[in-house]
Amino acid sequence: MTPYPQHILWLVISASLVLAGCGNNSAEQSWVDYHQQLTSDLSIAAIERHPPPNIGEFPERRERLFDIPETREGMLNIYALRECQITSLIAARNNQLGRVAPPSQHWLYERALWQRLSACWNSDIPDGLSDDNKARLAELTELKTEQLPAVSWNAIFDSEEWEKSFSRASAPLNSVELPNINNQLIAVNYLEQMVTHQFSQQWQQDSSALENHLKALQERPLTAEVLRTLLLAHQRLTEANEALESTYLTSRECLRDNFPAWLSPVEQVSLQWLTAINRLINAHEITPPEAVQNYQNTWLSLNNPQAPWQQLQRVKAEHQALRNQFTSCADN
Repeated sequence: MTPYPQHILWLVISASLVLAGCGNNSAEQSWVDYHQQLTSDLSIAAIERHPPPNIGEFPERRERLFDIPETREGMLNIYALRECQITSLIAARNNQLGRVAPPSQHWLYERALWQRLSACWNSDIPDGLSDDNKARLAELTELKTEQLPAVSWNAIFDSEEWEKSFSRASAPLNSVELPNINNQLIAVNYLEQMVTHQFSQQWQQDSSALENHLKALQERPLTAEVLRTLLLAHQRLTEANEALESTYLTSRECLRDNFPAWLSPVEQVSLQWLTAINRLINAHEITPPEAVQNYQNTWLSLNNPQAPWQQLQRVKAEHQALRNQFTSCADN
């Protein structure tokens, strides 16, 4: 290969650096402007900014899923329960396409199987079965009833769409142009309904609706974006607080009433999303794996004082208290 001239390589590298630096610019600029306003009002040196910490890594697949043993029943045994209308369902699950179906489709299958088994057991069909087949039906119904909560959990936490929502390949939200997250909220609400109605005979699942809602979650890594937004806000307010604390005793300057008005909508979006995510996780009738419990408490919790949401609330209150110690320029 012919090596590129050095000046060409430099241009390529420079362009790459510029492009890489643009990723968080829209989210960062509002904080840059606010810091500059503070330094201008107080006649102090520029506030030194540092990168916020990284968000936590989403638990590995093996850490966030439940191990569900495969149920093996001979076709003759299944055929003996044909009046329960489960033979075609199981045959479809066992064919080549059924075995490679995504977790969401496996969820639909397991729920439909439970519905048919439960309805069958609570009908007069068992009265016409042999003792062995009746016992087999009872055992299979009980097993699928026990497994369904874990199946529901795995269907969500094993889905590519859910995992991508927590991706570290993400950036903070643009505080000036916040995204409309209605579709994502509707999607999470639908998943929550599926979980809370998993043992309902009346609530009917919809395959296309489920896939469309999962697709909505895949549009952007929203959970990660929200967490990065909270960490960025916490970092920038902490830096502003340090500047105000070091200036208060020596400064006679006043502060303009310019507390970031755009922070409130950012908090509203963050609160909406974290509330929805926590509701979905807590809706499951099963204790989450330890790794997920730790992640939820450390990053998603709205109550843990050390989680991003409460950390931001604390540093924001401290910031407002520090601002109140300065004279307002409007009063002069």
